Amino acid sequence: MKMLIMFQNKPVPVYFTTDNKQPVQKVLKLLTSALDHKINNGKQALKKCLNSLISIEIEGSEAILHSKSENDSLALSLF
Repeated sequence: MKMLIMFQNKPVPVYFTTDNKQPVQKVLKLLTSALDHKINNGKQALKKCLNSLISIEIEGSEAILHSKSENDSLALSLF
């Protein structure tokens, strides 16, 4: 499943696996909360990834953050 969220005034696609046990709205709320917190309080490497974010993949309780540079892609725990 694919959805779009707004992050830093740009749409970012979020891809879900169908076996996710949490409700989609709860996962999206946790994701946006974590991203907002990390962009304000995160380390430099995380901020670099978030500034060039192109898509997010949710696998279980982790969000894989894909950036323009593959070296900057990171995993973020949601729970």
